[in-house]
Amino acid sequence: MHHSVVFVISIMSVIVAGTAAADVTAFVNVNVLPMSAERIIAQQTVIVRDGVIGTIGNVDEVPVPEDARVVDGTDRFLIPGLAEMHAHVPPAGSGQLERDFALFVANGVTTVRGMLGHPSHLQLREDLLEGRMFGPRLITSGPSLNGRSVSSAADGARQVREQHEAGYDFIKIHPGLDDTEFTAIAATANELGIAFAGHVPAAVGLRNALRSGIASIDHLDGYMAALMPPKYDASGGYGGFFDVLLAGDVNTDWIVSLAEATAAAGTRIVPTETLVEQLINEVPVSELRSRVEMQYVPAATVGRWVEAKQRQQQERGFSAEVAAQAVRIRRSLILSLHEAGSGILLGSDAPQIFNVPGFSLHRELELMVAAGLTPYEALQAGTTNVAQFLGLRTGVIEAGHEADLVMLDSNPLEDISSTRRVHGVMVRGSWYSGADIEAMLARFRLDGGD
Repeated sequence: MHHSVVFVISIMSVIVAGTAAADVTAFVNVNVLPMSAERIIAQQTVIVRDGVIGTIGNVDEVPVPEDARVVDGTDRFLIPGLAEMHAHVPPAGSGQLERDFALFVANGVTTVRGMLGHPSHLQLREDLLEGRMFGPRLITSGPSLNGRSVSSAADGARQVREQHEAGYDFIKIHPGLDDTEFTAIAATANELGIAFAGHVPAAVGLRNALRSGIASIDHLDGYMAALMPPKYDASGGYGGFFDVLLAGDVNTDWIVSLAEATAAAGTRIVPTETLVEQLINEVPVSELRSRVEMQYVPAATVGRWVEAKQRQQQERGFSAEVAAQAVRIRRSLILSLHEAGSGILLGSDAPQIFNVPGFSLHRELELMVAAGLTPYEALQAGTTNVAQFLGLRTGVIEAGHEADLVMLDSNPLEDISSTRRVHGVMVRGSWYSGADIEAMLARFRLDGGD
């Protein structure tokens, strides 16, 4: 039987397993991390009905409905589902899409913002919401506006109007736009009330992008260039991958004022730190190749990722010292942006270089903690901050909120790597047990049998 057919059958059986019982689920005797405050509420029963969180209370006081699917939460921890705020989602119908969605859900990722848009994502977004397709909630951006796709300021404005009319959630900004094009795109988006987000074109610069009302800046794009001394010509020279080659010349005294300007503008930051650090750090490719998540990635893809890292390390002007300085600056920016109140949004840029969907988000959480955030603050970046930014009723465990939930085997407030220890996942009210998740993952393991 063809691989994808087997997968569709297996996923349908998982979906049936997840929803066939009553539409009431009771998590009994679980430790709840509500994310409305930094605390664990021990030994709770949480009742979910029709995809919405209902009663939450002490295990001795909350009756379990007779028709409920009962999930034993003893010694486990219930957190809100996580969000990947910078993903590249394949077009609907792609075989890779089924794999990516399974890997996201298996890792507790229940919301994904697609930052490389495709017209098929509009229907896909609805199919996911209505349960016709298995996977996380999808937030859509339109096809990217960049130096090649936009021919003039008027053309940029026209494309914004068309994408707004089509119903995308975001306009995606990529490099290469000139100042007049970007200004027209921003003005049109602001007039129509559709958010624009992504990169900071070099011709625009960070401070102008902040003044334009950009909703999120991803990858810390533009920040390294904005830290360069005035004599530096921003339009010339070569900074390399997100300007890491500039690290030796920047003025780090300006980090705090840039962070404060970002917070004042209301712009959120999606650092995708794991993408950058993995490419430039000294972790050998042999170690990256042997990570557990690479068993879900075709060997040819892993090979291309290895080549990308090797190219980076051979680049003129690149050295281990420059890379280490770039990492220090980026981590300092993340902490300063967080402290200034510019809400960090969790995103890793999956599936890009060495970032396997779902798995990479746990690495991103760990890097947020390495940058100086507490585990709770790192979790906020993937839960409450995202819900607030997107206007969703998710991100906290409170009555009346949507039931996107993850059960963990250990406490993430004590050790952020506990987010990897997924016991089960609830996606919009449908529960997927550890066995269900293992069935999902097994379909995509490329352990020589595929």
